[in-house]
Amino acid sequence: MAIFDIQLPNSIARALRLPQNSPKRQQIRVLKKLLRKARFTAFGQKYLFDEILMAQHPGKKFQEVVPTYNYNRIYQEWWNQTLEGTPDVCWPGKIKYYALSSGTSESASKYIPITNDLLKGNKMVMIKQLLSLRNYTDIPVKSIGKGWLMLGGSTELQKGTGYYAGDLSGITAKKQPFWFQPFYKPGKKIAKEKDWNKKLNEIVERAPEWDIGFIVGVPAWIQMCMEMIIERYKLNNIHDLWPNLAFFVHGGVSFEPYKKGFEKVLGKPISYIETYLASEGFIAYQDRQHAKGMRLVTNEHIFLEFVPFDHNNFDSDGEMITNPETLMIHEVEEGRDYAILLSTAAGAWRYLIGDTVRFTDKEKCEIVITGRTKHFLSLVGEHLSVDNMNKAIQQVSEELNICVPEYTVVGEPYGTFFAHHWYVACNDAVDTTLLGNKIDEKLKELNDDYAVERNSALKEVFLDVLSEDQFMEFMRVKGKVGGQHKFPRVLKGKMLEDWKKFLKGELV
Repeated sequence: MAIFDIQLPNSIARALRLPQNSPKRQQIRVLKKLLRKARFTAFGQKYLFDEILMAQHPGKKFQEVVPTYNYNRIYQEWWNQTLEGTPDVCWPGKIKYYALSSGTSESASKYIPITNDLLKGNKMVMIKQLLSLRNYTDIPVKSIGKGWLMLGGSTELQKGTGYYAGDLSGITAKKQPFWFQPFYKPGKKIAKEKDWNKKLNEIVERAPEWDIGFIVGVPAWIQMCMEMIIERYKLNNIHDLWPNLAFFVHGGVSFEPYKKGFEKVLGKPISYIETYLASEGFIAYQDRQHAKGMRLVTNEHIFLEFVPFDHNNFDSDGEMITNPETLMIHEVEEGRDYAILLSTAAGAWRYLIGDTVRFTDKEKCEIVITGRTKHFLSLVGEHLSVDNMNKAIQQVSEELNICVPEYTVVGEPYGTFFAHHWYVACNDAVDTTLLGNKIDEKLKELNDDYAVERNSALKEVFLDVLSEDQFMEFMRVKGKVGGQHKFPRVLKGKMLEDWKKFLKGELV
């Protein structure tokens, strides 16, 4: 049965018809919908949502009246009350579910509120993305009607006092529509497994029973799973077992560093489709073949604002200032990096999600993720972004014909000056000095500030080659094993301390 043969209810079919008006109007409509729904909450009463709704320019009024928040501030002032069972704090009713999110660098879990309204909006976007697959000429329709292997965290939720908490995938699994069940693999029983290694082994054991059309997950863990299947059944490639595998839906990290390693386990080319699904909401997805970016979701359940990612709005540690410059969707420019603020149907208001994006096509509202506000290096003004690093790794990997699936970078003192220290995962034979020099040269080409500082205060670049297993083992030691965890591209603070201990054998 192909997914396009499914008859959707008329209400959903009507909702899926994209409005033809401008993204600005769509966003104002979304903002008004959120404000109306939350106007009787404690947050809505304090910040006069009724007055904002009556303003001539509600978007500007909203920005003037409501402060910006990061997680720590909104949790301390508002969200902690919802964990105690207080209703109508930032969103109507009691919060019954929380997505646990620690990001890639922080050790303490964040409790991100999840509501039925948020899940409903996410589900609508997921359906739109499925329907957009008709725009991909390289994807056979029959593959969409095959099994969908989704490799995420455990769907088993932790029970709190009046609420459940866990991976967003676990919460979403409880709300799956009936038509989703026949396609979903590995199935509810395996998906509930908390032991990541046991879950992978069970997937490998059941793999021959499935006819997989597409896979969803973080590249590193998906690649590991396919390698285990190939080894277990002595295959030449994964297509020997799953001939209808046609595309891979990924998100959370740049796919380019993984692409070369991915292709080694494939028997034929597949399509790669990027999504931007965070615990806070479904933000964007790639809706057409060969698109340079992902289309922002502008007409569902999230109001977006953009803060220019520069020294005027962020300090040297990546912390946003109290009153940053904020822009709406129609005010942004292509080619400039922005941090995103979200206001959502779960009571996040002007909330800094921590990612940085760049518009590749303003008219189509298409963006690429360029990094994290705290995952960049600027010890002496080199302003090195994750996007720069990814491109350098990609270009050097192709030039040297090697696979670099993981890497991380550390800024450190070097005498009275500074240095960058790269740790690169590579199982291929490679000259460490040559690799370090080539990455350095590529970064000079990609980033003028970096090139200037390499002749000034940034005196040296060091590089160590490690095995991919070492990177994965560190994640295991840190308790960050699973489909939702990514290795941080820049190490700072406690994570850096633990990394150094791990390399010395002092952290096991």
